[in-house]
Amino acid sequence: MANFALFVRFTLRKGMENAFDALVKETEAGIRAHEPGTLVYACHTVEGAPNERIFFEIYAHRAAFDEHERQPHTLRFLSERTRYVEKTDVDWLEPYAGKYPREATK
Repeated sequence: MANFALFVRFTLRKGMENAFDALVKETEAGIRAHEPGTLVYACHTVEGAPNERIFFEIYAHRAAFDEHERQPHTLRFLSERTRYVEKTDVDWLEPYAGKYPREATK
């Protein structure tokens, strides 16, 4: 099964950057601890755009993404983020070439 990836751009409400970043760090801890199928969950600030955040996510396969979406830490993030986010843009990606990490073995 092929990797599954997405690119997300969040435009944050003015003054909500620190609160959003704290929520992301809490969520990321849960991802590290409980999601071996989440291969990359990289969150970035954007130079020159302090209210923008970029997430690049790679999952071992679609089922790993679906499992990520069911996790309590992800569900909390999805419900809480609405307080901080003005706009969300998601690009669903179909990897076709490149060097990708592999799923962690247990």
